[in-house]
Formats: sequence, structure tokens, C-alpha cells
Amino acid sequence: MLDALLLRRPSPVLPAGLAPGSLLDRALGAYLGLAIGDALGATVEFMTPREIAAKHGVHRHMSGGGWLKLAPGQVTDDTTMSLALGKAILEANGWCMRAVAEAFVAWLRGKPVDCGNTCRRGIRRYMADGSHAGPAGDGDAGNGAVMRNLPVVLATLHDEPAFEARSLAQAHFTHHNALSDAATLICGRLLRRLLHGGRLADCRPLADAFVATHPQFRFQPYPGRASGYVVDTLQTVFHFTFSEAGFEAALIGAVNRGDDADTTAALVGMLHGAQCGAGALPRQWLDKLDRDIAAAIVAQTTALLALAARQRR
Repeated sequence: MLDALLLRRPSPVLPAGLAPGSLLDRALGAYLGLAIGDALGATVEFMTPREIAAKHGVHRHMSGGGWLKLAPGQVTDDTTMSLALGKAILEANGWCMRAVAEAFVAWLRGKPVDCGNTCRRGIRRYMADGSHAGPAGDGDAGNGAVMRNLPVVLATLHDEPAFEARSLAQAHFTHHNALSDAATLICGRLLRRLLHGGRLADCRPLADAFVATHPQFRFQPYPGRASGYVVDTLQTVFHFTFSEAGFEAALIGAVNRGDDADTTAALVGMLHGAQCGAGALPRQWLDKLDRDIAAAIVAQTTALLALAARQRR
């Protein structure tokens, strides 16, 4: 009874008067969903499904811990790099690659709890030579560019050419690879469709067409790998996004695959969160999110949507 009463109270995370199904509701669902997946998945990052089962049974609680020894509700680089990118977009009132580069430098110098090797290498390259992209290479086929691109999608919601150009620009800063490019763009296109009012059922044809032209990403039957290699990541994201009807089941499925669980769950949470909206996110997870991070997401989402509206073409 007490749990039911708590669920009926407004969440302290969400702005008052949030209209269900509104663009803001869907956008906040995506961004907060990403953070929820990040915080939930970090507990079991780099574990195998068997190790997770032995330690947690079915991992479903935002308990922190993991190899990073996080507090419950604390997020990792998936969320904090996204916030750094969004801050740069807003400060540039649109787009400035130098502002993005400097934001990532500031993020790294702020000693984040985690930073992937490819992201670190790209940021340090810029610090050494000022270049906004490294040479294309097979070593850049990680998922770091995909995981942080949500702010670009929000800021360019009404300008598809800008979405494509800016997504690839931020991606190439650390990950200059054709597979990373393809994954970044398809995830962004799925999110755009959801933010414009579509459902995941409407996104499935996009995913199927993508797999037809990029067969490396085929996810049926599900190969079962959830590593930071962008192909493994996207196969896991597609599998749990399209095989589960609801946010909670999709996230629990993704995190219990382990491996790069914070990123796979962040992307599943982003897509399912855009469909269900922030008001329908599970309260047992939403209200446990780091309060400062949640407040930053709410403020940034509102500002990015306002920027997109001003620059509508």
C-alpha cells in the first residue's frame, strides 16, 4: 500500500506539470532512461551472465558497486560525456567543434569515474595537436561515439542534415570508423522517430533496413555478445529493444547480459524511455538517480529542445 502511494506522488526528479506524451516527456524519457540504464548496468559491467546470476540472481536493483565501486544511482561516462557534449552545444548556441573538443578536455581533466581507451586517446590527440578527428582505423570500432550522441539528436531534431553532419563530427573526434558511424546514425534515427511521436514498432523497419545494408549488425538470432565492440553493442541493443515490450523488462534483459552493460543498457533505456516518456519510467530507478545528474539532464533537455525550435528549418 505504501509503495502504491509513493508511486502516485510526483517524482522529485521531474518538472511539475510534465504533460504525458509531450515532446518534453519523450525527450526526458530518453535522456533519463539513458542515465538509468547507465547506473543500473554499471553494477554488472564486465561480468558474465553466469557471474551475474551467481552474485545477484537477476540483477534488477540500482545498488551501485561494481568494479567502479559506485554509489547507488551514480552514473558513468555514458551519461557524463553526453552532458559534456550537450553543454558545448548550448554554449555555442548551435555547433562549434572546438567547443565540443574543449568540453571533452574539461570532462577528462575533471577525473571522471571511467573513460574508455579510445575516448581517452582521441581527447589526448586533440590536446597534443588540436585536430578534431583522427585517421580512420579499425581500432576505433568501439561504442563511445554512439553512447553520447543523444544531445546532438535533441539539438537538431528539426534539421536532419545537421543531425547527420554533427553526429559524425562528434563521433570522429574519438571514433573514426565506418561501423561506429553507421551505429551512431541508426541509433540517432531511431531516437528521432520516437521523439517525433513514433513507437518502437515504427522503428523496426528502420532497423531491418539498416541490417539489410549492414549485415554485420544482424541481431536475429541474437548472437549473445554485449561487448564494447560497436557491432556487439548494437546487436544487444536491438535485441532487447525490439524483443521486450516495456522499459523495465528491456533494461533487466540488457543488464543481465553483463559485459559492457552500462552502455548497452543506456542505449536500450534511451530508446524505450523515448517511447514511454519520463512520467512512465520506473520510480524505483528514477528516484534513485544521482539528484545532481538528474537535475542537469532536465535542465539540459529543456534547453536543447528550445535550441532546436529556434533553429527549425
